[in-house]
Amino acid sequence: MDQNWKDNPKLSQLDRGKLDMLSQLAMQGAGKSPSQMLPYIMSAAARGKQAGMNFSDNEIDTIIQVLKIGKSPEETRKLDQVIQLMKMIK
Repeated sequence: MDQNWKDNPKLSQLDRGKLDMLSQLAMQGAGKSPSQMLPYIMSAAARGKQAGMNFSDNEIDTIIQVLKIGKSPEETRKLDQVIQLMKMIK
C-alpha cells in the first residue's frame, strides 16, 4: 500500500491517535487476502474499542474512500466484500 494515503486531505479531520492506529493496521495487514482481512480487522476493531477508540460512521466512510484510491476494480470489489461482511457481523 502506498504510504502517502496518510497525507490525504480527507483524513485531516481524523484524530491523530486514530490515524496512527490505522497506519499500524495498514502495515500489519499488508499482503493479507480478503478472507484473512476480515478476522484481522474485527480483532483490531475490538482492541480499539477496548482502548476507548470509536470511529463515527462518517470517519469510517472517509477511511474507506481513501483506501479505495488507486486500487484496481478487483481490489475495490474485494474491499467492498470485506466491508459488507463486517456490516453483517456488526
